[in-house]
Amino acid sequence: MGVDSRKMGVWAFIGSETLFFAALIVTYLIYKPINARLYPDQLPHEKLGIQFTGVLAAILLASSVTMVLALAAARRGDRRLFTIWQLSTVGLGLCFLGGQIFEFYELGAGDPVPVSALNGKNSGDMLDVLVERIPTVAEEVPNALRVAVVGRPNVGKSSIINRLLGEDRLVVADEAGTTRDAIDTPMTYHGREFIFVDTAGLRRQSKVDDGIEFYSALRTRRAIERSDICILVLDAVEGLHNQDLKIAALAWEHGRGLIVDVNKWDLKEKENNTAAKFEKEAQEKAPFLRFVPFIFTSALSGQRITRLLDLILEVDAERHKRISTSQVNTTLEEIVGRRQPPQAAGREIKLNYASQVETAPPVIAIFGNNPDLVQEHYVRYLHNGFREAWGFRGNPLRIIMRRKSASA
Repeated sequence: MGVDSRKMGVWAFIGSETLFFAALIVTYLIYKPINARLYPDQLPHEKLGIQFTGVLAAILLASSVTMVLALAAARRGDRRLFTIWQLSTVGLGLCFLGGQIFEFYELGAGDPVPVSALNGKNSGDMLDVLVERIPTVAEEVPNALRVAVVGRPNVGKSSIINRLLGEDRLVVADEAGTTRDAIDTPMTYHGREFIFVDTAGLRRQSKVDDGIEFYSALRTRRAIERSDICILVLDAVEGLHNQDLKIAALAWEHGRGLIVDVNKWDLKEKENNTAAKFEKEAQEKAPFLRFVPFIFTSALSGQRITRLLDLILEVDAERHKRISTSQVNTTLEEIVGRRQPPQAAGREIKLNYASQVETAPPVIAIFGNNPDLVQEHYVRYLHNGFREAWGFRGNPLRIIMRRKSASA
């Protein structure tokens, strides 16, 4: 049975116009890189002339062949010619798509994977390539010391880790906010395994107006919770900000060891006892910083960077220090002997004995007859007494009051 000649004529017109533009685009996409490789030293007008000649030849060839097929099919009503014309149109369309894919080779990123988000074509191939390129992750050492490097944006956290590692492992830039994710970086020092966690800078909550920055800050807080020791990095030139104190308090409240690293010390204008004055001002703003070690470094020059590793080991040793019960009780008797607990109206307060019940961070439990009546300022007095005796430098010391059991 023949095909309607009018419909075939319309299809022939549409097909010839489609092939015309498709041939033009395909020729340009394929011919441009080939011509650039064969004639790298051509002048612009010479390149344009050769390209125009190639485009014109492809247009004439494609248009003439397909037009003849389409018109012949329309006149004779021949389905076979009409099918051949359809196949040639589809073939040229595929060539057009191939030309588009060929353009991606210029990126130098390997073999492109053509996919269709609309119908999912080749999505399985893309996933196979993706799985092949996922890097293998080394198993985490179970006893590794996790050290989170925290602070405000652009104070030099990544630079300090790069200096400790002796290589540019982490991206560093002058712009704040370069680090977005918490990045784990392992290293070994004196036979001890470390995992340094580079974190995104924490700004005031009111200044976080970006969804990416919000989740970066969330990941930083989780990195603090998962760490053993936190290194708070300050900018020596800008000094101590309220946001720095909030970050320090966050690590301290979570029971993490804490070291304050004042970076960019080489840029700080020095006077007499500049470091001591800086440390004293910080301790006046946050009293718990009296128990935290300060170190003044320069990631750029490497000043005191190695000392930072030794300080981490010292704080970790203090973190796991355990005091025997007899020593704790002897110290408690000395502290109470110097100053008795304030007595509540009509009720006597006795502190009978104490014991260290936990490490990392250290926790001392004090048992008495009325622990609820012991005032907070006296608990601080006990805390300072135990600090004076054993230090626990760089770690929070927690004092908990418990009621003495009836059988004790």
